[in-house]
This record gives sequence, C-alpha cells and structure tokens, in this order.
Amino acid sequence: MIAPVRPELLELRNHFKKNKKIRDYQAHSSKVHSVGWSCDGKRLASGSFDKSVTIFTLDRDRLSKEHTFTGHDGSVDQICWHSTNANLLSTASGDKTVRIWDSRAKKCVSKINTKGENINITWSPDGSTIAVGNKEDLVTFIDTRTDKIREEKQFKFEVNEISWNKDGDLFFLTNGQGCINILSYPNLELHHILQCHPGTCICIEFDPTGKYFATGSADALVSLWDVNDLVCLRTFQRLDWPVRTLSFSHDGKLLASASEDLIIDIGDVESGEKVTEITVEAATFTVAWHPKQYLLAFACDDKQERYERKGGSGTVRLFGCYGTNE
Repeated sequence: MIAPVRPELLELRNHFKKNKKIRDYQAHSSKVHSVGWSCDGKRLASGSFDKSVTIFTLDRDRLSKEHTFTGHDGSVDQICWHSTNANLLSTASGDKTVRIWDSRAKKCVSKINTKGENINITWSPDGSTIAVGNKEDLVTFIDTRTDKIREEKQFKFEVNEISWNKDGDLFFLTNGQGCINILSYPNLELHHILQCHPGTCICIEFDPTGKYFATGSADALVSLWDVNDLVCLRTFQRLDWPVRTLSFSHDGKLLASASEDLIIDIGDVESGEKVTEITVEAATFTVAWHPKQYLLAFACDDKQERYERKGGSGTVRLFGCYGTNE
C-alpha cells in the first residue's frame, strides 16, 4: 500500500509548479564562486574569479545590479554576510587577504592580511569573529571589533569548509577523511569527531531553526544530522557526483544541494523526498536560499562550450520566480 503524500509536501510541490521561472543576471566577467543573501534579504552578493564582488538589490522576484566592489588582487572564493548587520559583507580571496565591505556606504571598511590563499570564510553568529581557512589548512580567527587576528590554528587534515553552530559555542570543520571535527569555541579544544561519509566531506550547512545540519560528500550523498544528538536522521541520494554546495530554506523545510550533476536537487527536510529540481547546463558550486522566501540564488561553472554560448560566464541565476521558462 502506498502511503499518502503529506499535505505540506504537496503544498511545496504545487508552489514550485507555479513559481519555477529562472531569471539570469550578468554579474561578472568570469566564473562566479559564491553567492549569498544579506540577513534581511534585500541584497544578494556574488564573488568571482574576476576578483570582484557584485551587489544586487531585490525587488519582489527581480534583481537589480547595485554596485561592484573591486580591490582584491586575487579570485574571490567565498563571501559571507554578517548574521545581523545587513550592510556588512566579508570576502575570502586568493590574494591572502580578508576584506569587509559596507554595502550601504559602498566601500571597503577593513582589509586584514593573512598567511595564505584563502578559500573559505564564515562569520560567527554574534558577529564578533570571522574565521577564514586557506589552502594550507590553516584557519585564522579575526576579531571584527579590532580587525586583528585573534588566533591561528593549523590542522593536519584537509579542511574543506568551516562553520559555527547557531549558538556560536561549537566550531565545525569538514575534512578529507569523511569526518567533521567539532571544536568547542572559543577555546578550540576538540569536542567530537563525527564520521559522516566514506568519502571526503566537502560542505556543511546549518538550518535556520537550529535543529539540523547537513553535510555533502564526495560519495554524492547528503546527510541530515540532529544538532544536539549528532545522529544521522536521513540521507538524500538523488545526485551522482560529489556534493559541492548546500542551502536550507528560511523555514528549514527545504534543502537544496548541487554538484556536477545537471540538476539542483530540492528535497523535503522532514521526509527526504524530492520537492522539485532545477535543470542546469553545467556544474553548480554555489546555492543560497533567500532568508525569507522560496527564492534560490545559484551560479554554475563556465566550462561547457554549449553553456558559454548561452552567456553562462559570470552569470547569477534566481530560481522560484513566478511563472515558467517555457
């Protein structure tokens, strides 16, 4: 006997039948590495291989380019907005610096020199600290009140992505052995090692409700974890390639995951079932749900010739707009 579909799942599926249009926006002259929304959802930022950061403003389901920040001497590999100040944005770059930008004042307000080529960045929930990781697996903690380096910690394993939990008292690192190392914060002592996947653990994302976190792996699986009990609740198995990026919706009901697959999977967090999928024409390395509505920003790779002929290079896309692409 087939179990009936939950009304909430039907409602979500019906929403995306009516709101599945994708809008394209030219943001950069080369590949977009990272997209992210300000905490109030009024702005979207993108960082690119072209060394710039572009800021868009959102009006209903349309973006308008507001400003482009320049100043980095290397690729902007990851961006991260302040969790409560909607104007402040931080960027990690291969030029061995971290920069903090004020989107309202349209200027760089801080530049912090670091020891290596930076590839990932995260802002603590209280906004007091930025952590940045580099290619040599060194994580640097920056005091945002003084713009001084508070601490550096060298790891002996491949650090892929870093994040605080929602309370800010634990610091998570995904690694090349398929594990998550969980450190207490601020003393950075090892709290727990969680074996998550048989393959490299690539990305991690916490849901806005504080109940879950998700991990994406080279084994093409997405795992959903209980934050408090550190137990795996379910896995999402609809992708065939290493999972590169994850994002929870504002209400914690949806989880978007992407890879080199030519789809972005959007799953129901409570059941693991598919809600919808977005067809893409190249690998996707960054996705970000809007903090208040079902709009998903994403950017794809530029490598496929067919895609480049469609103007794929440097494009930011917005899914969930009213209507269809047909």
